[in-house]
Amino acid sequence: MLRLVKALPDPPQALITVLGVDDFAFRRGRHYGTVLIDMSSHRPVDMFDGRDGDSLAAWLRQHPEVEVICRDRAGGYGEGARAGAPQAMQVADRFHLWQNLGQAVEKSVNAHRSQLTAPALPPANNTMPAQVRSPPNLKIVTRLREHHAAVHELAAQGLNKSAIGRKLGLHQATVRKYLNAANAAELTAVSEQRAHLVDDYVAYLHQRRNEGERNATELFREIKQQGYPGGELAVQRYLRRFRKGLGHAPLPGPKPPSVRQVTSGIMAHPDHLDPGDTIKLRDVRSRDRDLDRLVEHVRAFAVMMTGRHGDRLED
Repeated sequence: MLRLVKALPDPPQALITVLGVDDFAFRRGRHYGTVLIDMSSHRPVDMFDGRDGDSLAAWLRQHPEVEVICRDRAGGYGEGARAGAPQAMQVADRFHLWQNLGQAVEKSVNAHRSQLTAPALPPANNTMPAQVRSPPNLKIVTRLREHHAAVHELAAQGLNKSAIGRKLGLHQATVRKYLNAANAAELTAVSEQRAHLVDDYVAYLHQRRNEGERNATELFREIKQQGYPGGELAVQRYLRRFRKGLGHAPLPGPKPPSVRQVTSGIMAHPDHLDPGDTIKLRDVRSRDRDLDRLVEHVRAFAVMMTGRHGDRLED
């Protein structure tokens, strides 16, 4: 059967005027390829190993009929498209636009994560311990901020990426990442979010500490069995705040929605949210004016994108 199928002639190939370009993983994180799609028929027309611009440029030179190239915003594909088909218009597809927007929304929500928790009610008596202090900034976050400031300062002095890398001991790709980030928050959001992996297990940690368990390693093992994805150091860092003057950990309030849950709520169509998620998102919006504006911006952009109202982009 396979021999019969393989013996069938390829269908006649029409001229491809609108070409889709995207990468895919042979082995995620190690080996990638590129697939080319005829956007008129939505059928794959070719694929090649790697995802560099030279291979795309070579393919495009053999297909001068291409008028529009639909791609993600990776620099390699952009350079290949310009070199191989300078006559073609390059556009971003809705999937990648929405994916990029989701990443930006998640960074914004993470920067406002303190507003995801409802204000705590005052204790009924004076036996409850004082409110715990916020943990200090992670060393990696501090280092990212310092490097970001140093890179932009040297760039303002006229140094190129290679010179900046040599001066600061950074790889050129890392320097490019710092230069592409308008502010340090874009770089620190992921690191800060990782520091809060323990948040989903706070109630259990407080309960066990109040029961007398003080060994951070044992508590780490217990929440690890419950699915905690982080490391022991984050647990130790969280419990460290209770050592000075706090015999018991304060009982946490209702579990706040996670950054990922709020991001999903913002990115979802309002009509597709279940009542519980709608209430959570409404509460978050009522506590933070910036997140409320973010929701409005995302929804307006969704309408503009799906309806192809390009004239609204400037507004």
